[in-house]
Amino acid sequence: MTTPDKSQQADEQADLWLAPAELDSWLSVVRLVTRLPWALDAQLQRDAELSMVEYMALAMLAEAPEWTMRMSVLAERTSSSLSRLSHLVKRLESRGYVRREPDPSDGRFTNAILLPDGMRKLESTAPGHVAYVRHLVVDNLSGERLRRFGQDAERILQRIDSPVR
Repeated sequence: MTTPDKSQQADEQADLWLAPAELDSWLSVVRLVTRLPWALDAQLQRDAELSMVEYMALAMLAEAPEWTMRMSVLAERTSSSLSRLSHLVKRLESRGYVRREPDPSDGRFTNAILLPDGMRKLESTAPGHVAYVRHLVVDNLSGERLRRFGQDAERILQRIDSPVR
């Protein structure tokens, strides 16, 4: 067995650190993924008394057939644990926005169902939220850059969601 020479060791050490340009870009990404959710959540709390994840849950249910979705699927779509989603849906239930009931096709599962008051809340909240999303993100990028940004985000998400090899 041979030991690496000093230049190989230096190359291996260099791979452990980001180059200055990589570091600058990475820190911008970190600030974005930290501050954008906070800004969106703050806007929704201020304007609609909803958290971002509550808004997402209402929006996902509004897109579902018959405004109904299994809790496990809704948890996945909102990037929430089932436990966290259960607490969230309980809050939405207390406000008259959703209800839960056993899945009629398989009673082992529970469905979340958007109620008319929840749809009205979503419809009254969406214009202000979309305007804020436009202000922060969409209007700051050309159509092509926005498309590429979405593709880049999707590529990263696929890597996050894929098993480590």
